Amino acid sequence: MRVLITAGPTYEPLDPVRFIGNHSTGKMGYALAEAFAAEGAEVTLVSGPTSLPDPAHPRIQTQRVQTADEMYAAAAAVAPEADVWVFAAAVADYKPKTVAENKIKKDGDTLTLELVKNVDIAGTLGHSKRPEQYSVGFALETTNEQAYALDKLRRKNFDLVVLNSLRDAGAGFRHDTNKVTLLEAGGQITTFELKPKADVARDIVQTVLARLSHHA
Repeated sequence: MRVLITAGPTYEPLDPVRFIGNHSTGKMGYALAEAFAAEGAEVTLVSGPTSLPDPAHPRIQTQRVQTADEMYAAAAAVAPEADVWVFAAAVADYKPKTVAENKIKKDGDTLTLELVKNVDIAGTLGHSKRPEQYSVGFALETTNEQAYALDKLRRKNFDLVVLNSLRDAGAGFRHDTNKVTLLEAGGQITTFELKPKADVARDIVQTVLARLSHHA
């Protein structure tokens, strides 16, 4: 089985020293790569900037990228051959319209930035998904969590959405634990307790493998 995983944040440059980014550590995506590899899958891990070392597992190939455009190009190159897509990266929704060649100098009390929308990696690839391919997305919500997650599932042609709530203590960014609810295209909803991200990854992988055996 071939698996494509995106992980970590993207950094969108403003100038040579500054960027727009987010607090994603990449831990969840890296844990998923390890969990799939442990089940015998060949994994391509497309990782944004993280402080994590490349996974040592011989069945995991890591590709490092910075921006959403770079992440999309790397993912799109692998997606047609992959059986499973897992979009665990926190991709910046917007990027600066122009990148300054030199460091932007302090000038005045305000600075106005014009941002343009980034490519929707999961949504764009979702349009080309074949029936036998299985796509997993992540939703990090603060209000109307399940409604937003189910809307995301439909819009991006996911088979499964992993919902994190920022309202749960110990879940989401900057934690080694996570508490997730799995929402499936078939309507099944499974809620797990707070647990280490490695255990969360195993839960997700086991769910994917179980569905793939019926999916095929």
